[in-house]
Amino acid sequence: MKIAVIGFGAASIGFLNTVKNTGHEVHIFESSKDIYSSSLSGIRSDGKLFVSGSMGGDLPVDIKLQKEVVDFYINHSALGKNEIEYGYSFSNAELYKKFYDYGFDPVKSDFYHIGTDKLGDILTAIYSEFKTFNNMHFYFGNRVESVEPAEYGAQIQVNGEKILFDLAVVAAGRSGHKLTSKFIQEHPEVVLSNTTVDLGVRYELPDHIVQELNEEMYEFKVKLKTKTGYMVRTFCNNPSGEVVLEKYDDFVTVNGHARMKQKTTNTNFAVLVTHSFTSPFNDPVGYGSYIAKLSNILAGNNKIILQAYGDFKQAKRTKKLGRVLPTLKSDNYILGDLNLVFPRKTVESIIYFLEELNKVIPGITYEDNLLYGVEVKFYGNKLDNSKYKNIKFIGDCSGWTRSITYATSHGIMLGQELFL
Repeated sequence: MKIAVIGFGAASIGFLNTVKNTGHEVHIFESSKDIYSSSLSGIRSDGKLFVSGSMGGDLPVDIKLQKEVVDFYINHSALGKNEIEYGYSFSNAELYKKFYDYGFDPVKSDFYHIGTDKLGDILTAIYSEFKTFNNMHFYFGNRVESVEPAEYGAQIQVNGEKILFDLAVVAAGRSGHKLTSKFIQEHPEVVLSNTTVDLGVRYELPDHIVQELNEEMYEFKVKLKTKTGYMVRTFCNNPSGEVVLEKYDDFVTVNGHARMKQKTTNTNFAVLVTHSFTSPFNDPVGYGSYIAKLSNILAGNNKIILQAYGDFKQAKRTKKLGRVLPTLKSDNYILGDLNLVFPRKTVESIIYFLEELNKVIPGITYEDNLLYGVEVKFYGNKLDNSKYKNIKFIGDCSGWTRSITYATSHGIMLGQELFL
């Protein structure tokens, strides 16, 4: 069988690792110019791997498989056990109760932090292993423009050339939203649901404010239903980390990560508001992209907006920063007002969430703490892989996963379903 795999990230790694010994002819198309420019879990990743039944995706991935995925990446990291930061979120019953008493839903999980600076080495090691298999062929700098069902398989278009395959596995991640959206427009029957998108900010504050929390669990995730009725959650906490841009084809958003060796004096995490719409809404990726593009229009030149919390709360443009120094490079942002970007209920939800969080962690709402916007998490359209026998979607582009662990597991599960 001749197989096309679109994208070389977490989902495709899981699939390729499962089918590498099957003898099928596999062609991997990656838009990045080389392996050193490619990345895991979208454009940026902090290298945090989670084992949890309540976060990371909506697939029924058992804990055993999640642990096997974590071991796979750690085994390719060349790191000793003492070099990996790991622990448990909310194993401290007293801390769990403290958040719970203030209305929060604390999320329990095991985590393993490898660090952004080590991800390149891991990806290179995995790529080097896959290259030893004669049935695997990699094509970097090749962006797939379309994928279509064919009479006896699937047809993809790369650099204007149409190529036939027996099977096409789309693992394009969040950054491949254009390819996925194009397929959905022409084949809307593959969509199971498409009503949700997360909009929010990357929040940054000094380490000392959350030092006790960081020392207790490193990664804290909590959810809260706000007075607007919207659910708000924290995501991707990075002690002593830094804020970075996340670049898509036609807009930029903000993200955060932390290195294993090089540390800062600030902690950053996302504050995300879940927006669930009803009919006739059917384009969560389009809506999230629109909000991101609006912030880019206001900031200009592919920049994002930075605002002090006190100004955000008072709907005033930030003109001068206070005690907290940004970790994002100055040429990547302008000082501005995110109230001009977000809908009113989104702004109210973020403020309510942070004010309630301040009751548990005093100092969260200091006026000179920083908000970067926007951060978008695309749930994407949940796609039905049963509609087309020869075209399958896995990982974040499928709408079923939102983490390295779950995306990799999705690839493994598809490989096992088809070939084992």
